[in-house]
Amino acid sequence: MTTKQTPIHSGYGAQTTAREVIGKRRLDGAIAIVTGGYAGVGLETTRTLAGAGATVIVPARSLDKARKALTSMDRVEIESLDLIDPKSIDAFATRFLATGRPLHMLINNAGIMASPLMRDARGFESQLATNHLGHFQLTMRLWPALRKANGARVVQLSSRGHRRAGVDFDDPNFERRPYDKWVAYGQSKTANALFALELDARGEAHRVRASSVHPGAILTELMRSMSEEEVRASVAAAKTVSPLKSIEQGAATSIWCATSSQLDGMGGVYCEDCDIAEAVPADFPEQRGVRPWATDPEFADRLWTMSEAWTGARLTQPRAGSTAP
Repeated sequence: MTTKQTPIHSGYGAQTTAREVIGKRRLDGAIAIVTGGYAGVGLETTRTLAGAGATVIVPARSLDKARKALTSMDRVEIESLDLIDPKSIDAFATRFLATGRPLHMLINNAGIMASPLMRDARGFESQLATNHLGHFQLTMRLWPALRKANGARVVQLSSRGHRRAGVDFDDPNFERRPYDKWVAYGQSKTANALFALELDARGEAHRVRASSVHPGAILTELMRSMSEEEVRASVAAAKTVSPLKSIEQGAATSIWCATSSQLDGMGGVYCEDCDIAEAVPADFPEQRGVRPWATDPEFADRLWTMSEAWTGARLTQPRAGSTAP
């Protein structure tokens, strides 16, 4: 069943915490990977999954920081990974696949926001490279383990920041247009949503479902590229929309998408406040909901094809519905 972008009235809401979502559910024997799972929302996501019995692998760019944050947690493994470095991504995936373990949950949580114009070694704009392309390549490389789970979920961290911009397919890396760090961030978050949409379409036949998540407005290290003045202005603007969430509340929708039986047989949706978000028009005046450019199947397929070309990473079988093995 392919889910329409329509709220299901889950019974949860903006104030729900990750631990309330998991409740008494046990995840013993399940394997999860949480990128950026050692700080902010990612850390709470790791804590919640491990607390429910899952084994959680946390790939980190800063191993010392990850060890400090995670050293007291049982069932947590720390690995090295830099999402902006293709060789680092391949090396991590190779090491994980060599263990022979299935992967039941892949939570692509790590990201950067509103950074100055920087490019990776391939020339890609850093927010698109880190937030989207790094996770695209990682997911493609981990595909055999996701299939092996015989019922896996991929959760892609997007943001209501997607409303700032769709993907500019003609100039995604700001080679001809002036760089705007917020437009670049919005583009990368739209890309996250489109990736989940297309991954779900391709993965459904193999019992791999995907969704994207807006965690909420939260004070975390994601704001590290912003000046104090920008942070104050951003927080003030966010509070006019809704109260800021705690870290525990911010991780709730990721946990819901990764574990809730309410999403059994569903996927390809953008979620917020532990529910499927409402699809809203492009000119919708409120910040809630998901805009059309983040749910367009043609855009999702186009981005997928371009991402394959950019990264050289592909799934090991064609789109769902094919008769290929």
